[in-house]
Amino acid sequence: MTSPHRTGHLSLVSVGPGDLSLVPERARQALTQADVIVAYDLYLTWVRPLLTTQELLTPPLTQEKYRAELAIQKAAEGKRVALVSSGDIGVYAMAGLVFEDLPEDPPFGVEVIPGITSATACASLLGSPLTHDFATLSLSDLLCPWEWIEQRASHIAQADLAAVLYNVQSKSRREGVYRVLRLMLEHKRPDTVCGVVRNAYREGQEVRVTTLEALLGDEFDMLTTIVIGNRFTTRKGRWMYTPRGYNDWQPERAGESVAAPQPEGTVWVYSGTRDGNALALRLAETGQPVTLSVASDLGAQVAPTHPNLHLYSGQPGVEARRRALRSARAVVDATHPYAQAITAQLRELTGELGVPYLRYERPSGLPEDTSGLILVDSFEEAARAALAYGRVFLATGSKDLEAFLHAAPGAEVFVRLTPQPDVLRRAGELGIPAARICAMIGPFSREFNAAQWRAWNIGAVVTKESGDAGGFGAKREAARELGLPLIVVRRPPPVPGAFATAGALLDALNTLSKELA
Repeated sequence: MTSPHRTGHLSLVSVGPGDLSLVPERARQALTQADVIVAYDLYLTWVRPLLTTQELLTPPLTQEKYRAELAIQKAAEGKRVALVSSGDIGVYAMAGLVFEDLPEDPPFGVEVIPGITSATACASLLGSPLTHDFATLSLSDLLCPWEWIEQRASHIAQADLAAVLYNVQSKSRREGVYRVLRLMLEHKRPDTVCGVVRNAYREGQEVRVTTLEALLGDEFDMLTTIVIGNRFTTRKGRWMYTPRGYNDWQPERAGESVAAPQPEGTVWVYSGTRDGNALALRLAETGQPVTLSVASDLGAQVAPTHPNLHLYSGQPGVEARRRALRSARAVVDATHPYAQAITAQLRELTGELGVPYLRYERPSGLPEDTSGLILVDSFEEAARAALAYGRVFLATGSKDLEAFLHAAPGAEVFVRLTPQPDVLRRAGELGIPAARICAMIGPFSREFNAAQWRAWNIGAVVTKESGDAGGFGAKREAARELGLPLIVVRRPPPVPGAFATAGALLDALNTLSKELA
């Protein structure tokens, strides 16, 4: 029983992520010596062994201000009080509320006991992603206007900071995280290494390393924390880490290329497909100066050559593209039909800069007779459909591999990928054995597809509605020959006014050139 002459004391206690072994010794002492413990009941779950005769006051979630007031009141009554929070009580937690209500010279002692934050707990499970400058950002708009959250997210991305996202997604707040991820993608590469941790150091813990672009296809909750790397963050096996020295600040050692200056007044072609490259070459052959933007070393290797055609392989991201396109005469978007992020970015940038935008989109090639085809709207649906057929051949490229495997864990997947070291390494990191990987550049004939699928004893094939230029027809015929179900992920809706033939686009561009002359 507390003496009426005893001076009160308030300890703001951090109990870490959810494991008793990670509770600091000073926090343990404050809990065992307390007369009164004030906490949300969940926070006491992993410190129950430290509780004996203390009075427990556990107002429910959303009553944080009342909890702070209650702790101050009990300390003012002369009791030793421990106000408890998970993580670190000074990070997105109760300490701030207490200091708002404390008198300048309280009649009792006050101490703040630090702990392991969600950011550092999750970072430890992922490897070492926060070795250099980083920011934390809560996506809850209960206490902060959403406009501020978006503004801060944009600045974090522009500064190329690693970032930890708290309060990622709730039942009533579903879309905010995707808006923030899209803001990040305006300034960070789609393949930026990221980590997802759920229930860090608690029952049901889940940890995985992924990419920024892949996060757009994920679902989260309030128990999830997302860690987004910077441009130097690297994946190593199941880990991710950010180098402390930034590779001596040499961009070329960090996987970035330095773009050569481009001629002014050129037609910029964004490609990445065989027919897009052919379109760039046809433009160059008409005498028009063309800048072909390539996204990888392999893209540069397979790009056409012509005196009027210049390659651009500079830094990705919206700011670099904004600078590059200021002197463009027009932009031709011939990117893959499923590359929605870059298409949306190019449309927005050209509108902002007043540069004419023309979209070329290869014909679908989907036949009127869809017998033998299983049409789905997402890779998650495709994964669920494929599970019934045993061995699955994924003919969709590397970008969709992680989303497919995440939706179909344990599936026996065979893939055909471009022979790029980073792509093949990523497939291995995702758990695809080397014996199930074919590294070649397509498109492939019906005969080749049929022979490969027969040799691998494939039970079903997953592909995109990529058109004959992307080899869709040859895949469909090979699947029909072998009696295999062909699971087809439908295309996103086309851009209004897109051109389906190179000839029509060239005519439109010639007309535009005359108008601008």
